[in-house]
Amino acid sequence: MPYDELLIRCPRLGHELTFAYCRREAGRLPCARILTCWSSRFPVGEHLRAGMRKEDWERFLLQKPGDKVASLLEIVERAKKRREEGPAGEG
Repeated sequence: MPYDELLIRCPRLGHELTFAYCRREAGRLPCARILTCWSSRFPVGEHLRAGMRKEDWERFLLQKPGDKVASLLEIVERAKKRREEGPAGEG
């Protein structure tokens, strides 16, 4: 993707992240704050809509941004789950 390597400081997590991370932060959906964070850098709404199914775009627009603590707890839980599952191909 053309913008995936761009960096920005995340107001929720407090450090720099790539657009690629923000695009998939909520699993299949982008971070709920992606439009606010990235709109000054490029036409992020147009870019996202062009690459998403209509149903996913609509679900994305209905998301509510979470707070920083809740976001961090979610990320920790996902990391734990991935760690328990092990690398792909093991099992």
